[in-house]
Amino acid sequence: MEGSKGRLISFEKRAKAVEFINQMRSQGVRKSKACELLGINLRTKERWDQPDGLNDKRKGAPRLPTNKLTSEEYNQLLSTANSKTYQNLSPNKIVPMLADKGVFIASESTFYRILRAEKQLAHRQTTRPAKHHRPAALVAHAPNQVWSWDITYIPTQVRGRYFYLYMMIDIFSRKIVGWNIHELESSECAARLARQACLDEKIKPKQIVLHSDNGVPMKGATMRATLEKLGVIPSYSRPSVSDDNPYSEALFKTLKYHHSFPIKTRFEAMTDASGWCEHFVEWYNNEHLHSALKYVTPKQRHTGQDIAILEQRKQVYQLAKQKNPVRWSKCVRNWSPTAFVMLNPDKKRKSIAGDRKSLN
Repeated sequence: MEGSKGRLISFEKRAKAVEFINQMRSQGVRKSKACELLGINLRTKERWDQPDGLNDKRKGAPRLPTNKLTSEEYNQLLSTANSKTYQNLSPNKIVPMLADKGVFIASESTFYRILRAEKQLAHRQTTRPAKHHRPAALVAHAPNQVWSWDITYIPTQVRGRYFYLYMMIDIFSRKIVGWNIHELESSECAARLARQACLDEKIKPKQIVLHSDNGVPMKGATMRATLEKLGVIPSYSRPSVSDDNPYSEALFKTLKYHHSFPIKTRFEAMTDASGWCEHFVEWYNNEHLHSALKYVTPKQRHTGQDIAILEQRKQVYQLAKQKNPVRWSKCVRNWSPTAFVMLNPDKKRKSIAGDRKSLN
């Protein structure tokens, strides 16, 4: 009976419920508890106890709707949808085409409803819509295991003209491992950047996974061939899903919100933009106290210096707590370095870059 509120209950079920409740009451159970057990309101039970109370006075919904298709129309709809002319078309196309011939059987929604009931609402064309799955989760336990890269627009003083900044970042240390600026987006420019970054970081084949979005420079033939030659494992975001590449997006936000970024004046020439980016990368890698890294610089994280720095901070806090414990809560601030960093974490999927052994 539970969950039957608002529904029509048959006479037999109401009679059995009344009999059960009366039996429970004879055994000392309160009426309210017996009703609660069956999921029946106490007022409903009292109404059923009245003379002729078991007969439901409500009018149920009509059994047959007046606009229901006849069996002939139903069969005509199915035979039309499965005919050679329309078997590969959706109802949104079938109905207008029939109307062009002066025929109307039913609306699009009725076609969909009947095809669904007959389990014929599968994709009705030989081609299948593309399915874009979430990229596999990537885990970095140390520097130079998972990199991320992207391209952003750099505004110039000429309206509609931009420079294109290419940047690669290590997601574990947040260090910018490679960058360049060009007047166009191309797979060749990206390939040169990847080759130089791997050379600077002394990357070995099968050592890193390089994640990016689905742009033409990222998936171009030159870039793919270069990555294969370098032994770099490519990883790609889903189309139009910026959250699949969060580290590069966060880096570009930091870059464009930096106090020295020329929002109003913009860049006059590529040399100006290149010079500014060079100073930004130097600041970001060597001076920027990154909040996600417990406020150490990306270079300190990349080289392992953060372990000693964070341990010293922990000792300073513990000593301060010993000197004046009443000013502290139960424990000092957590200065332990983050053991690993994940890109696109998904518990249901296995990582393709789990530990160092799997990447080397």
